[in-house]
Amino acid sequence: MRTGGEGRGVRMSESEYAALIANRGQTKPLGRTTPRTPSNDPAKAQEVAKGKGSTAKRSKYGNKKVTVDGITFDSAKEARRWQELKLLEAAGEIQALERQKVFILAPAVILGGRVKPALRYFADAVYRQDGRQVVEDTKSEITRKHPVFRVKQHLMMSVHSIELTLT
Repeated sequence: MRTGGEGRGVRMSESEYAALIANRGQTKPLGRTTPRTPSNDPAKAQEVAKGKGSTAKRSKYGNKKVTVDGITFDSAKEARRWQELKLLEAAGEIQALERQKVFILAPAVILGGRVKPALRYFADAVYRQDGRQVVEDTKSEITRKHPVFRVKQHLMMSVHSIELTLT
């Protein structure tokens, strides 16, 4: 049986459809009904159930958010680099230091009747040095090779003629 509009939809058996109709109007969530645990380890699951364990999801690349001077950074490496840049600005070696400046890589578009937001790149730091603009991003070796970052790096050069400085 097909459901949905415009000839597209989800295929389901008659029994699945009957269950869907029977559950309509109930606020019961679909899918997983038990909370996720940090791992499949039963001991850790018990700790979480007792409120002793952490349910925070580990970052994909192992970085930990760090707060320095009331600013939250995505990694300790990024926080250290920001502190270095603040010292360079105070010493007069760089000027106009900005954090998390947004660059539009492609404007918003309508695809399949839906508005897709503009593609944006958030620079970790932007500053002026020796009269030229420097756009800097703090990346680990593994994230430098990530396909999404490489496309954004390419678009920064082709759209804005800016070569990213990677630290």
